[in-house]
Amino acid sequence: MRTKALLSVAVITAMMALTGCASKIAEPEKYSGFLKDYSNLKETTSASGKPELRWIDPDYNPNNYDNVVYNPIVYYPVPKPNTQIGQKALDQIRNYTNTELKQAIAERKPLATTAGPRSLIFRGAITGVDSSKEGLQFYEVVPVALVVAGTQMATGHRTMDTNLYFEGELIDAKTNKPVIKVVRKGEGKELANENTPMTVDTLKQVIDDMAIDAVKFDPNNK
Repeated sequence: MRTKALLSVAVITAMMALTGCASKIAEPEKYSGFLKDYSNLKETTSASGKPELRWIDPDYNPNNYDNVVYNPIVYYPVPKPNTQIGQKALDQIRNYTNTELKQAIAERKPLATTAGPRSLIFRGAITGVDSSKEGLQFYEVVPVALVVAGTQMATGHRTMDTNLYFEGELIDAKTNKPVIKVVRKGEGKELANENTPMTVDTLKQVIDDMAIDAVKFDPNNK
């Protein structure tokens, strides 16, 4: 009986350790292909201290640009709604992300509808990849777009950790080459179980954090 109890404690401890060691940044196997090149990304922290992967062209100077052409954020690839996250929630998550990031970018540079020689072009996507890890099973809630990880404890109770993956870049309209690239993973609210529906509120803080960091972004922090 004592051996069984000790084994149960060991199993729970191991699961908790795996959960605690989960990466705070997007790992290479989670790159979606939305960006053409990921090789020069480096791990860094955002203005608010959030971990992210980022690359900035060494020659980038924000004073060389007058405005930004904002392309609405998309899902890449297009997700398939299911019982835990339906089409309404998907639309709300994307719409809220667009509203917040567009407003944040507008605080940095005026927005334009047509690109000129001194324009930056923004493109971004909510992305992700399905993966699995020994001892911690990732459940594909929205294929490639949103990943939900479930941890089953010895009691049989399953809680769901939610993550939003985002990839974005600013492109020099004159050269058509990226000057800034960002890949980011944000942890949303925990869901009680696999039957709990995900809503925009589940990921709202993740989106808010991205918008705040877009406003406070320091291009000299390369």
